[in-house]
Amino acid sequence: MFAQLGYYICVPFAWLTRLFYTWTGSYGVALILFTLLVKLVLLPFQLKSKKSMLRMNRMQGKVKDIQTRFANNRERQQQEMADLYAREGVNPMSGCLWSFLPFPILIALYAIIRQPLRYLMGLSMDTITAISDAAAKLGYAAAEGGQAAAYEQIYLAKFVHQHWSSFQGQFDGLINLDYNFLGMDLASQGSTLFKQITTGGWPVIGVLLLPVIATALQFLMTVVSMKSSGAAANSQSKMMMYLMPLMTLWMGYILPAALCVYWIANTAFSVIQEQLLNKRFNKILDREETEKERAKREARAAKMMASRERMLQQQQQYEKAKSGNNGNKKKGQPSKKAEKRAGTNENGRVGQRPYARGRAYSEHHYEE
Repeated sequence: MFAQLGYYICVPFAWLTRLFYTWTGSYGVALILFTLLVKLVLLPFQLKSKKSMLRMNRMQGKVKDIQTRFANNRERQQQEMADLYAREGVNPMSGCLWSFLPFPILIALYAIIRQPLRYLMGLSMDTITAISDAAAKLGYAAAEGGQAAAYEQIYLAKFVHQHWSSFQGQFDGLINLDYNFLGMDLASQGSTLFKQITTGGWPVIGVLLLPVIATALQFLMTVVSMKSSGAAANSQSKMMMYLMPLMTLWMGYILPAALCVYWIANTAFSVIQEQLLNKRFNKILDREETEKERAKREARAAKMMASRERMLQQQQQYEKAKSGNNGNKKKGQPSKKAEKRAGTNENGRVGQRPYARGRAYSEHHYEE
C-alpha cells in the first residue's frame, strides 16, 4: 500500500523532471529547473507564514512581558498569549506545515534519481526486466547485494546510454538518460571517489566539491533564517546551526551527486527568497504598524467624542424634561388661599381669660 502511495507521489515530480530533461537535454539543468518551479509553486503558500513569522518576531517583547507577569499562573499565561495572538492576527502554527514540505519532496526526488527506469521513465517492472535481459546479452552484469543493488537502475540506465544504438526504439518509454553535467557524473557517489582524488581530475574533484558547496550554502541559510527570526544564539540554536549542514555534508557523500545539485539549487533559491521576503515584509509591517497606531488613536478620539456627545444629549434631555415638569406644575396646580380661621384663643375667650372655654371652642358646634 505504502509503495503504491509513494509511486503516485513521485509521478508528478518525475513528469516535471522528464519534461525539463526533454527540453534541455541536461540532467543537471533539469534538476535546477525542477527545483525552481517547485519553489515558485510553494511561494504563495509560504508568503502568509513568512509574514506571520516576522510579525511574531516583533511581538517577542510583549510575549516575554506576559511570561514574566504570569510566570506562576500557567493557565492565565496561555490565555493572555492567545488574546495577544488574536489581537495581532498571528497564528503561531502557520509556518510549521511549510517547513516540513521539503522533506517529502526530497524523498520523492531521491526515489526518482535512484530508480530512473521505474519513476523517471515510468516503465513497468516487466519492461525493466526485459531491458536488463537485453543488456545482459551485451555484457552488462547486474549488481548483487549491498549499496550497488540499491542503485541497480542507475547503472542500467548508464549502460543503456552507452549502448543507445542497441536499445533505441526497442522499448516504449525508454529514454537516453545522460547523467553528465559540467563534466561530472551525477549518478556517482562521492564516498566511492576519494581514492581517485589525485588521478581522477575534475570529474572526481567536482563530485567531491558538490557536498561541500551544499553544506556551505546550508550553513548560510541557517544563519540567515536565525537572523530573520530573531532567534537568540543559545546552545540549542547553535547546535541546529551546525547539525543541519553536517547532515547535508554526510548525506551528500553517501548519496548520488544529483541530490547535491538539488540541495545547492534549493538552498541558493531559498537564501535569495529569504532576503527578498524579509526586505518586502519588513516594509509592509512597518507601514501596517504605523497605520495600526494611527487607527488606534483615531478610534480612541472617536470614542471620546461619542461619549461626550452622549453626555451632552443626556444633559439636554434632562434639562428639557425638568423644565417641562416645572411648567406643568405651575399651570396645573390650583391657587389656594389660606382661609382665615379665627384664632382658638378668641373663640375660647371669656373676658380677660383667653382659654376659658377651651382652645377649640365653637359656639356653632352643635348647630345643623
